[in-house]
Amino acid sequence: MKLLLKNGTVIDYASNFQDKADILIEDEKIIDIDKEIKMDADKIIDCTGLYIMPGMIDMHCHLREPGGEHKETIETGSKSAVKGGFTTICPMPNTKPTPDSAIVLSEIIDKAKKVGLCNILPYSSVTKGEKGEELVNFEEQLKAGAIAFSDDGMPVENARMIREAMIKTNKLGSFVSEHCEEKSVSKGAINAGKIAEELGVEGVLPEAEEIMAARDIVIAETNKLHTHICHISTKTTADTIRSAKQRGVNVTCETCPHYYSFTVEEVLKKGVNAKMNPPLREEKDRKAIIEALKDGTIDCIVTDHAPHAEEEKAQGLAKAPNGIVGFETALAATITNLVDTGELTLLEMCKLMSYNPAKLLKIDKGEIGVGKIADLTIFDKDREYIYTKKDIVSKSKNSPFIGEKLKGRVKYTIVNGQIVYEEER
Repeated sequence: MKLLLKNGTVIDYASNFQDKADILIEDEKIIDIDKEIKMDADKIIDCTGLYIMPGMIDMHCHLREPGGEHKETIETGSKSAVKGGFTTICPMPNTKPTPDSAIVLSEIIDKAKKVGLCNILPYSSVTKGEKGEELVNFEEQLKAGAIAFSDDGMPVENARMIREAMIKTNKLGSFVSEHCEEKSVSKGAINAGKIAEELGVEGVLPEAEEIMAARDIVIAETNKLHTHICHISTKTTADTIRSAKQRGVNVTCETCPHYYSFTVEEVLKKGVNAKMNPPLREEKDRKAIIEALKDGTIDCIVTDHAPHAEEEKAQGLAKAPNGIVGFETALAATITNLVDTGELTLLEMCKLMSYNPAKLLKIDKGEIGVGKIADLTIFDKDREYIYTKKDIVSKSKNSPFIGEKLKGRVKYTIVNGQIVYEEER
């Protein structure tokens, strides 16, 4: 099958290209890119006024299956992802059972292939059952298809164990993606400070993130290892990582759209739909995250898509589980709060949401070029709308972006040369 994309503006960070061009796709691959392609095709999409970027890659999300299908399934999560323009997603291992063996990991991969909407590359846990007591067989897990390793919301607290895990995974050409949270100072519902006091809930100390990020950087620096730090949210964490990178430490990190879109004050308006871990911080932190995105301290934008059923979120601020859905708002939140404000260019956005994640994961994606697999996100940068609960195709609806005016809408998502999402007209 031949698919021809006409008159779109192609943005590709790898080649530093941003210009009008046609793209011809045959079966899975891009076979031609030119100013004007005059050729018959099985389907022609007029992309006038639209932008075409390498398919977005989310290297940190949660699909809940197996064990949490009332929140999300691999199928519903995939539908949400492709509506948001993601062509590759990497689910975290906090499922029941945990993918700490080749058997469980293979079952998740097989189910994802049957759904077949987007590329799903799951993480293995670092420890058995994410209990922090016994390391998994890293080599076996990689052979079974693990993209990398994480204990996600249950960080490896034992320094000797995380050091061993980092050494072993690095030797195998992989890495540990660490949710940095020092549990002894992390108890609470929202960021510690005035809002927590006003609402009468215990506050999460920012040091919870900062202490563990510093610990992992020390281990990486001393042993000349790569470490990846999840969803950073504070100015101190950003400063610590920036300093480490300047010293030559092989540390990479990510953040999420909510950390540069909102502050803890959003909890006053959105309640439990603005509760996540790490929590929303202060304005100084939000600004610091933006600066860290601009200067390259932060390598990737991820969603941390974390669906929860409405009855779970309805338990109140103190008891409600942490997490928000994020696939369907990530692109628009980034355009609205970074690109449209002049903080990032579209090429820089492309780097953070496509190119860098592909390089970190060591997958042949994140670029537009002849011979490349046709994973593409096509969007209307200037489309304004109010995001509503009815817009959400995820099984869960826990989003602080509900009611927000956003700019940027995904029109088509193409995976392996196939149109897997097309906006309803």
